[in-house]
Amino acid sequence: MKNVFVVAFMIANSFVFSQSGAKIVFKDKDNTIDYGTVSKDSDDGVRKFEFTNTGDQPLVIKNVQSTCGCTVPSKPTGEILPGKSDFITVKYNMNPGPIRKTITVETNAVNVEGGMVALKIKGEVIVKPEVNLLEKKKAGPVQ
Repeated sequence: MKNVFVVAFMIANSFVFSQSGAKIVFKDKDNTIDYGTVSKDSDDGVRKFEFTNTGDQPLVIKNVQSTCGCTVPSKPTGEILPGKSDFITVKYNMNPGPIRKTITVETNAVNVEGGMVALKIKGEVIVKPEVNLLEKKKAGPVQ
């Protein structure tokens, strides 16, 4: 009986690992892009999540949505053929403070549960201190 269970388990695993269909694999570690510490004045807030279809059928990105209006994602419009790469663009509005946002991607990929993938952005937006030219001029040259 034990051998029957082992054989059944091995057969089931072979089906899982040899699944036919589209497969999405993102380039960024843990599907996360870290903005780091950035300034609204020097950064437009746009980042790209690059991915590859590692499956044997075309990949379709059905929907991409953010958890709030401060993050606007955009998706590829056509199918991504096997072996090809594309990207999902995310634009954060660069409000000062910490960045912790999730973007949900709905696909036909068979290698992720329900075809859903969570992408994340993190970091911090700072405001650069303004230099008052009048105060700088009043101080005058140092002697």
